[in-house]
Order: sequence, then structure tokens, then C-alpha cells
Amino acid sequence: MSETIEFVVRHGYLLLFFWLLAEQAALPIPSIPLLLVSGALARMGELRLSSVLIYALAGCLIADNFWFQIGRRYSAKALQFVCKISIEPDSCVRRTENLFIRYGLRSLLVSKFVPGLSAVAAPLAGGSGASFGRFLLFDSLGALFWISTYVFAGYVFSDQLELAAAYAIRMGSGLVFITISVFTAWILWKVLQRRRFLKSINVARISADELRDMLSGGSQVTIVDVRSSLGRDEDAFPGALRIPAEELAARHEEIPRDREIVLFCT
Repeated sequence: MSETIEFVVRHGYLLLFFWLLAEQAALPIPSIPLLLVSGALARMGELRLSSVLIYALAGCLIADNFWFQIGRRYSAKALQFVCKISIEPDSCVRRTENLFIRYGLRSLLVSKFVPGLSAVAAPLAGGSGASFGRFLLFDSLGALFWISTYVFAGYVFSDQLELAAAYAIRMGSGLVFITISVFTAWILWKVLQRRRFLKSINVARISADELRDMLSGGSQVTIVDVRSSLGRDEDAFPGALRIPAEELAARHEEIPRDREIVLFCT
């Protein structure tokens, strides 16, 4: 275990950079413990506080800007892909869309504190048509605020973390086993959470070809577009009722009851 701590001290900046880069690239690896330890090592004089902030911020911004550009080009597909590799339920897209609709790019100031939302915030900003300059400003401020919160928490509580580290050294390989077990359990929990979500929305579905055949065959069909305004292609379904999912309870009377109803969502 002491070798592990020495490795963190020796390669702390690069480790911090690549770890934050990987996490913000949507890989399901937690970075908060590393930020806390980095803050504690900065107080102990093993790392420079300014370098910790710079390397961590660089890792975040590179990943976020990559996803911003992907979101600008591929929008909804990028969001779905991010949710899959981050093992988040697709509902995280809807929650983040709602946040953007209400607060715009200002939501980037706090999005990294919300599990599931951080992963899709950058591609959603790209798909919303926001300018790169404004995105970079709000994203930089939000990332710096998030990083500083945990780094300074580690700095302030370094004594407690040092005691924990000493205890970890005494535990030796037992701690490694516990850490791996906890991390594995966390990944499995997120996989199960996603599967439960997918099961909960397992309703009758039809393909685009089946819908086209119904319409061309003269069937009375009402299409209700429940996508948010950010994820909507205005020309996708001419004549469709446009009722965001959040407004269904209030506007359900607008939906006719004498025909087939098809809900279209992301």
C-alpha cells in the first residue's frame, strides 16, 4: 500500500489529468477520492496546489470540449451513446434537457455535482446550438468550482485523510481487496439500475416502417411527439401533437381517444 501512495505522489499530476479525462469522457470511474487525496497531499507539501487545479481542470475541459463537438454534430445519438458507456439510465438525458431548458448554459455551473447529469451536459450543450465561447466559459467555471470544492475539502481535512492512509497501510492487501470489491459492487449496481429503468419503459413498440404502413393504409393514428424542444427535429412529424413528456399530465385532454395513439420520444 505504501508503494501505491508513493506512486500517487510521484505521478500525481499525470494520474490526476488522465483520471479526470477518463471520467469526464463518461467512463464509470469515480474521481472524488483522488481529488480529496490530491488536496491532502498539497497541504503536506507533496504536490503543488496550483498544479493540482490546473491538471485536473485540463483533463475536464479536454473531455468536455470533445463531447461538445460530438454533440454539435450528432446530438441525440451522442447523448444515447454517453448514457450507455457511463451506465446511466437514458432518463439522465431527459433530466439534463429539462435543466438546460430552464437554466441554459448556467446549468453547467453545477452539473458536475449531479450524478448522471455531468456525463451528458457537454454533448447536450453542443446539440443545443450554443456558441463554443459561451460553452467554454460556463464549463470552465463549473469544472473549476467542482474540482476546487473537493481539492480544498481534502486540503482542510488532510489530517483525517492522513490517519485513514496510515490505517490503510496497516491493512495492506486487505484494503486492496475491499476497494476492488466496493468498486465492482458499484459498477454492478449501476448496471442493475439501468436494466431496471429499461424494464420499466418496456411498453408496446412499433418500428418506423410499421407506423408508415399504418398511415399509408388509412388508419386513424395520432402521433404525440413527447421529446423536449432541444431534442426535437421540427420537420420529423408534420401535424403531430407536440406535448413534452413533462406536460402530458396537464395537456392529456388534447389527445383524442377515438384512435390509435403513438408516442414518439428519444
